[in-house]
Amino acid sequence: METDQTKVKFTRRIGSLNHRAIESLFWRRRAQYYKLDGIVLMMSHSSSQIRIRVATTADVAGIIPIVNAAFSIETFLNGTRTDEERMAELMRTGEFLVAEEGGSSRIVAAAYTELRGERGYFGMLAVDPARQGMGLGRVMIEGAENYLRQHGCKHVDIIVLSLRPDLPPFYGKLGYSEIRREAVRTSRPLKEGVECHGIIMSKAL
Repeated sequence: METDQTKVKFTRRIGSLNHRAIESLFWRRRAQYYKLDGIVLMMSHSSSQIRIRVATTADVAGIIPIVNAAFSIETFLNGTRTDEERMAELMRTGEFLVAEEGGSSRIVAAAYTELRGERGYFGMLAVDPARQGMGLGRVMIEGAENYLRQHGCKHVDIIVLSLRPDLPPFYGKLGYSEIRREAVRTSRPLKEGVECHGIIMSKAL
């Protein structure tokens, strides 16, 4: 298990390297833990243990409220982000990853992944509002990227909505670049008079 204390000790051992090299080595070292029986074990910024695994149909009831709460910020859309019917449809074409907190089975975050040959996709990233701002979103992104990488994907694509101007800079800092824009079919209807398009961003894995 990689902890903040372990990171400090690891950093001291390579203290002669510059900051960028240290961070690069740390993230590569940490990524090894994604290969343990498909389960990720790591520490969040709040030092509580986080376990990431592939979701099953039994997790749907726990995923839906987190997704809907996280996406309630998108007030330009009508209705809720997902429901049992839409979840079932997505689980037929891809996999959800869920994060559980500590030794409990309480789901605190989720992300949807889909294998598309050498190009993977992830979306519907959602973190429990009570756990936002603690780095859990980045943990889930890394989990999704590693899951896709382990399944042979060489690139990962995401779609962000033009009405969420906060998202392109956020993903840009994580290595994603815009590759095109296109009309997008949202999972729920846009409010009257609202115009929106999709921004396709990609990252090499």
